[in-house]
Amino acid sequence: MASIFGYNSSSRPRKLKDFGEGSKKVRNFLMATSLIVGIMMWYVLSQDRVIGVILAGPDDVIQKALKEEWAAGRLQKNILYSLTRVLSGWGLAFLAAVPVAFLMGWYNKFKNIVDPWLQLLRTIPPIALIPLVILFMGIGEEAKIIVIFITSFLVMVVTIYQGVRNVDRTLVKAAYTFGAGDFDIFFRVIVPASFPYILVAARLGISTGLTTLIAAEMTGTIYGLGNMIQEAQLYFRMDKVMLGIICIGAIGFFLDRILLLVEKRLTRWL
Repeated sequence: MASIFGYNSSSRPRKLKDFGEGSKKVRNFLMATSLIVGIMMWYVLSQDRVIGVILAGPDDVIQKALKEEWAAGRLQKNILYSLTRVLSGWGLAFLAAVPVAFLMGWYNKFKNIVDPWLQLLRTIPPIALIPLVILFMGIGEEAKIIVIFITSFLVMVVTIYQGVRNVDRTLVKAAYTFGAGDFDIFFRVIVPASFPYILVAARLGISTGLTTLIAAEMTGTIYGLGNMIQEAQLYFRMDKVMLGIICIGAIGFFLDRILLLVEKRLTRWL
């Protein structure tokens, strides 16, 4: 067996690979270096005569789009409206996904009823739902939140359900051996063991909500980063398009960092 993995018993013992995150200083240095290199590559590509027509450079984005939109107060409003929509849709989806996922994992009959619909809806792109959402909800804020809700809910409920199904059955059997009932097993074994999956689902849900933002804001709006990108595209203001894309990416990055920090704080006992 040792030879299969290329290990020779006569060779020197190898050091076990470290799967930890490593030094914080090293992580920060590598991330900063990666961002700097990426921005430099972006600048170099934007100087090309062909690519530069489509890809606005960092100087154009900062000197033209950012200053113009910030001075007019539009960028702040766009960020606020989009952030409110994403957090509202994601928050409602999270509150709905947790109980549905646990019911699916605990009751097979409920899972067999709900799962086909979940798998069907997961294959439908968000943009295809927009006409139906507009007909039912109009073009107000509710329509945008509903589109984000649907996509975030589907991602989170599947992730949390997998967490429930992957709970170590040895823990369940041990609880039964000590006389625990279904209520105790559910709340003292299943829920704690699935908790890391819940936090991962929250991170996936927020990223999915942001990727759906542009589609959600196609239901008609004055403010929002998605609307800003669409309007800029019509007038071929690629600097504004890049500004909108960067803002969405930055919001997603910071929200993910916040959720990751919460995950680390709440899962220290694992």
